[in-house]
Amino acid sequence: MAEYLTHEHDVLVIGAGGAGLRAAVEASAAGVKVALVSKSLLGKAHTVMAEGGIAAALADVDDRDNWRVHFADTMRGGQYVNSWRMAELHAKEAPARVRELEAWGAVFDRTVDGRILQRNFGGHRYPRLAHVGDRTGLEMIRTLQDHGIHLGLDVFMEHTILILLKDGDRVVGAFGYDRERGRFHLFRAKAVVLATGGVGRAYKITSNSWEYTGDGHSLAYHAGAALTDMEFLQFHPTGMIWPPSVRGLLITEAVRGEGGVLRNKDGRRFMFDDIPPLYANQTADNEEEGWRYVQGDKNARRPPDLLTRDHVARCIRREVREGRGSPHGGVFLDIAWIKEKIPNAAEHIKKKLPSMYHQFKQLADIDITQVPMEVGPTTHYMMGGVRVDPDSQMASVPGLFAAGECAAGLHGANRLGGNSLSDLVVFGKRAGEYAARFAKNNSLGKVNPEQLAVAERGALKPFEREGAEGPYAVQYALQAMMQDLVGIVRQEQEMLQALDHIQELKARTGRVGVSGHREYNNSWHTAIDLNNLLTVSEIITRAALERKESRGAHFREDYPAKDEQFGQLNIVIQKGADGEVQLRREPIPPMPAELKQIIQEMK
Repeated sequence: MAEYLTHEHDVLVIGAGGAGLRAAVEASAAGVKVALVSKSLLGKAHTVMAEGGIAAALADVDDRDNWRVHFADTMRGGQYVNSWRMAELHAKEAPARVRELEAWGAVFDRTVDGRILQRNFGGHRYPRLAHVGDRTGLEMIRTLQDHGIHLGLDVFMEHTILILLKDGDRVVGAFGYDRERGRFHLFRAKAVVLATGGVGRAYKITSNSWEYTGDGHSLAYHAGAALTDMEFLQFHPTGMIWPPSVRGLLITEAVRGEGGVLRNKDGRRFMFDDIPPLYANQTADNEEEGWRYVQGDKNARRPPDLLTRDHVARCIRREVREGRGSPHGGVFLDIAWIKEKIPNAAEHIKKKLPSMYHQFKQLADIDITQVPMEVGPTTHYMMGGVRVDPDSQMASVPGLFAAGECAAGLHGANRLGGNSLSDLVVFGKRAGEYAARFAKNNSLGKVNPEQLAVAERGALKPFEREGAEGPYAVQYALQAMMQDLVGIVRQEQEMLQALDHIQELKARTGRVGVSGHREYNNSWHTAIDLNNLLTVSEIITRAALERKESRGAHFREDYPAKDEQFGQLNIVIQKGADGEVQLRREPIPPMPAELKQIIQEMK
């Protein structure tokens, strides 16, 4: 074995987005020694792409809002396969977490009388998203970093974790390398928090950046932890379509929350054609009432453009497949039309949506204050992940905690916009709190040298195959295959084909080679990422095959209806003793009577 640096901490947090930072802040505040490991540079987390706002029932704009309504909206959006306990905690604690961010320096947009301004978003009954223009996630990261930097965190930027280390059943640290020099690092810790984000880079068209290769999902799975809800992968309805170099980049739902409407090539608002019965009484049946809703009229109903993301994405796909799409294979998102309604509309749009204005102007030479945008669905968010205890966020493996996108439970079959940011701070705080508590009650575990040796040999193998197939070709093949066969609309035969392709790609990955040395070697990093991408791709596909119904973000063309039996259970995935993926159906625990009553009242 080569030499490696050893670091000892009470709590190791892997991932430095909103959930990781909030966990690190909370653990450090509890008086334990904390290490924060980031795959890229600090501040370059996917949290910054959550632009529209953070969902919390503050009732600053509409006094009818409260945690009960937020809870019911979250459960309904998740098609009732959510963890009801997580949804309850989230709805109750989100307002306090937003006020906390404000106390730490977050500068939210304000109402004329000085309260936090909140906007409408898809699936939320009332204006609930506290925001900073369309840069809310960026403000949240800035605030958490500024607050955390004074707490004495040990930060390791540009480090990739290869394996979680175990002493018996318990996780006792992690082993990885720094991406700049290629040196191996051993992180010993009494507790480990995973906050690594999503899996979007398993797909060809995605809003996710290069880091999102399912690292946390894969690390937890190979460490023996249970995963759940991996069939539920959200395709955000509005990603950039043109030019090709920006295809998939996110267009925040805030565009529709501020009055943007979806039109097909004929200029018709097609979302009026397909309003689910569940939302019929809540959704406007004409454009004028929809505009009144956007303007904050408490008696107006929401426009159908603000239905849940899975529904809007499928409607867009239908328009394109039936020949009513835009020239480049999407539809039009039009915010420019509001100049018919308000004076100085261009300045209003630039003020409310500065990032979107500059994104289109700089990348596509399109002025969104004057002309519509071309948009289409893009792989965006993984609802599934590590199965955790709702209160403590501990996984099924002792000493391992998870929060944020790599943890499952809160969102069920479909996440509501804005719930991601409040998820990060609510459960990031809980993960940090309980990880610190676990660390105080346990000592450092023993490190098995054989685990380190196996991980090191596996990581360096590609250098021994110089001249073999490069990793990028395998990655592109996987992304195209998952996009085509396990995408927005799924069916059994195509997913069985996908499993065959995944086995072929595993074999190709075993032959991948890289040239050069370990310093600054992106090909090597990509070769290592392939194992995680293949792991999560297989798990997603097998879970999607197992759920023989359509629910939320999971749509089966061969099973287009909901099946009541699947509405009572979660698909749980674990690594078997033989190394194969094992699935089981587990019933959802009964909901307490008082929470059932809330849902009935909200219906």
